[in-house]
Amino acid sequence: MKIVIPGGTGQVGTILDRAFTSAGHDVVLLTRSPEGGRQVRWDGRTLGHWVEQISGSDVVVNLAGRSVSCRYTASNLEAMMNSRVESTRVVGEAIARAARPPKVWMQMSTATIYAHRFDEANDEHDGLTGGDEPGVPGYWAYSVEIARNWEAAQQQAATPHTRKVALRAAMVMSPDHGGVFDVLSRLARLGLGGPVAGGRQYVSWIHDQDFVRAVRFLIDRDDLTGPVNLAAPGPLPQREFMRELRSAWRVPVGLPATRWMAEVGAFAIRSDTELLLKSRRVVPGRLSDAGFTFTHPHWRAAATDLASRRRRNRRPRAGVPHRGRTSDTPRTGDIDGRVRDDGRHGRE
Repeated sequence: MKIVIPGGTGQVGTILDRAFTSAGHDVVLLTRSPEGGRQVRWDGRTLGHWVEQISGSDVVVNLAGRSVSCRYTASNLEAMMNSRVESTRVVGEAIARAARPPKVWMQMSTATIYAHRFDEANDEHDGLTGGDEPGVPGYWAYSVEIARNWEAAQQQAATPHTRKVALRAAMVMSPDHGGVFDVLSRLARLGLGGPVAGGRQYVSWIHDQDFVRAVRFLIDRDDLTGPVNLAAPGPLPQREFMRELRSAWRVPVGLPATRWMAEVGAFAIRSDTELLLKSRRVVPGRLSDAGFTFTHPHWRAAATDLASRRRRNRRPRAGVPHRGRTSDTPRTGDIDGRVRDDGRHGRE
């Protein structure tokens, strides 16, 4: 297959690129700063020579958008909205104009679209969309609006010959340097991986191998369209999530943090507390109904596997000096599966 990944040089793109390339597929990455023969320049807003890669491709997986790992200022929120909507719109235009359009267009979305809640889990059938929850910061509603508009841009694209799937992804956990697992693990190893603001808020996640398997599953299933949750079936409160992560790293204690301490910490690392405090209790309703089975459904075993792979990646091979990177280490990462990517979600 030929697979085109706009914004494909961030953490999630690197995971998919690595998996599909190793399986023998032809993978092309659209990026603002191309390096190497498989990377093609685009700006994420306008049509250009990159559209030639779309025609004749089998699959497009659009990951482009500004990173959510930043302070949620008005200008940053606007950049998040514009980068997601514009890149989705222009990918849709390229597919619509293609002489041989791809069979399927997978568009990155986010589990953040669901409401902040502690009671029932959110699936695609009867989950609650967020935006009007009581007692949460007002700007959290804008994050939901970004997700709505992101998905709407794909839905509105006139691509009658291309199946469309919106990937409502939870945090993608991989052992790669700079990814969300790496960041949380660093906190745990420093003894700072305790409950935040009580730790009742739910954390949804997906193991990188299951993320790849789910994408492959969706490519093959012609009957699945629209939003699909990419999240492990076992979301758990942040207190338990971090306890299991500390256990994977053999760290017995994690200092708790109050809400104001979280605010200070988020300010220090130029991020936002929504990423820590919003309760994302998301489950994979449509994937499960379609018969998909998770290799890593439970966080304890998943965290142990990821920590083991991370240790192995950091260990230099015999006769090779360790330089802080391995073949499993992308240059950048992101949160929601995306921590950072040179100021963009998927280094467009």
